[in-house]
Amino acid sequence: MNGQAESEAPESGSGPATERPAAALVREVLAALPGSVVLLEPEYGPHGEVADFRLVAAAPGTVDIAGRGGPELLGRSLRGAYPGIEATDLWHGYLGALETGTAHEGELEYRERAAGIPHRSRYRVRAVRCQGGLVVSWERLDSGEREQRRLALMQSLGRMGWVDRDLVRGEVTWSDEVYSIFERDRSLGPMTLEELSAHAEDEDRPAVENAVRGLLKSGEPMDRAFRLRLPGQEVRHVRVVAEAETDVRGRPVRVHGLFQDLTAAKHTERQLLEQQEAALAQQGQLTAERALAARLQDTLLPLPQRKLDLPGLTVDVAYRPLQEGLGLGGDWYSAIELPDSSALLVVGDVAGHGLDAVATMALLRFTAKGMAITGTPLPDVLTNLNTLLLHTPERDGDTATMIMALYRPETSHLTWVRAGHPPPLLVRDGRARFLPSPRGILLGATATPHYEASTVELLPGDHLLLYTDGLVEQPGESIDEGLARLADTALVHADSPRFLDDVVRELVAPHNRRDDICALHISR
Repeated sequence: MNGQAESEAPESGSGPATERPAAALVREVLAALPGSVVLLEPEYGPHGEVADFRLVAAAPGTVDIAGRGGPELLGRSLRGAYPGIEATDLWHGYLGALETGTAHEGELEYRERAAGIPHRSRYRVRAVRCQGGLVVSWERLDSGEREQRRLALMQSLGRMGWVDRDLVRGEVTWSDEVYSIFERDRSLGPMTLEELSAHAEDEDRPAVENAVRGLLKSGEPMDRAFRLRLPGQEVRHVRVVAEAETDVRGRPVRVHGLFQDLTAAKHTERQLLEQQEAALAQQGQLTAERALAARLQDTLLPLPQRKLDLPGLTVDVAYRPLQEGLGLGGDWYSAIELPDSSALLVVGDVAGHGLDAVATMALLRFTAKGMAITGTPLPDVLTNLNTLLLHTPERDGDTATMIMALYRPETSHLTWVRAGHPPPLLVRDGRARFLPSPRGILLGATATPHYEASTVELLPGDHLLLYTDGLVEQPGESIDEGLARLADTALVHADSPRFLDDVVRELVAPHNRRDDICALHISR
C-alpha cells in the first residue's frame, strides 16, 4: 500500500457527526507508522453495549488477511469485513482492552471465509485503547515460516548449506543440508573449519589448510573446491565459500560460509568430457572411413568427370548411391573399349546395400570385364557369373541383375543380354520404346539358368538408356507405372543437351529415394 491514510472516514449510522481533534491526531500518527496498524472506533448498541468497531484510520503499509490495503478498509465495520469475528478470542480481547485499558496481545489463526482463501494464516495481534477507540497492529507469522521452507527447499535442490562460526565464543552452527553433504550424524554436532583438511584427499589437503588459515587468521575470503573422502570411502566434490567479520583491529571474530556439493555436477562434466572424446574418436573413424571409401570408389568404380568417348559412341553416366557417405552402392556400370575396338557397356544391381553389396558388385564387375576382354560370348558370361555367385561361400545367397551389351562400330549393331534386369529404353524419331527382352533370369537364383542374346542397330540421333530399378521404382506403384513415366520423361527431354541429368532430376526426388541409381545414356 503506497498511499496516505484518508483524512476523512465515512460516517457510520451510530458514529459521531464530526471528527474529534484527538482522532485527527491519531490519523496523522498512523500515517507515519510502518507495518499494518489501524484505528478502530466502537459502535454501540441500544443498551450501551459494543455492537461493532469501524476502521477509521490505517497506516500506509496496512494489508489484511484478504490482501486489502488501508484505503479499501477505511469505513468498513469489523464484523462486516471479517464475518464470524465476534465468536473469536480476538473479539473478546478487543472488548477487554477497550473496557479496562489493558493492552491485548495474542496470536490468531484465522480462516478468511469472505475472500475464499483456502488456507489458514497466523498473526500476532496487539490492541491498545486510544482516545476512546483501539489502535490495533498485527504481524503475519506464517509468511516467515514459508520463507524458511523455501530456503530449505532451495538448499536441498542446490545441494548447499550454510555455516556460522563465532570465533569469540567458539560456537559453530550448521544448517541441516551441511550434515547431509558430509553424511555426518547430527548428534555429533558440526565440525570446525580446521577439521576439514583431515577429510580432504591428500592432493587437496595443503590448499584447504592454507585457505582456512588465511580466513581465520587474516580474514581473507575463502573460495575453494576440494575432494572429500566420506566414511564409506565415497569421494565427494565440495565447494566452500566463506568470509569473515572483523573487529576494529581487523581480527576475524565471526565467519559466515556456504558449503555446496558439486559431485553431481562433476559427474556430469566427466560424462560430457567422455562423450566429447567418444565423438572425436567417432569423427576420426568416420574421416578414415570416408578416405577409404574414396579410395575404394576410385579403385572399384571410377566416376567420369565428363562424357566417355568410345568407338562410335558417346556415353554419359549418372551414379547416385543411396549411402552418400560411403560413395558406393550395389549398383555398378562398365563402359570400356575392348581389344577388338568394340565397346562393352554394362549396368548391374546387387540386392542390398552397404559394404556387402559393394563386395559382390566388385566381384561381378571385374569378373564380367575380364571374361568380356577374353572374347567370351555374352550369354556364357552371365552363366559363369551365376555359377560364381552360387559357389562363392562368402557370397552365398546373394542375387544380382544386370545387362551386358557389346557394340561393334563397323556394323552399328549392339548385342545385349539380360539377367532379370529392366529392359533398355530406345528413343528414336519422336518415339520412346523398350527393347524386347531376351530370356534371362537374375544371377544367383538357380543353378540351371538360360540366357539369350538380342541385337539392335543404333542409328544417328538415337538415345539408348541402360539403368537400374532405382530410377523407376517408387513406393506404392507397379514397375510398369515407373517404366511408363521413364519413357514419357525421356521423350520430353530428347533434344536436351543434358538429356541424362534432366531425366534423373525429374524422376528422382532426393528426399524420396529408396535405392541406388545408376544409368548410362548411349548415343551415336
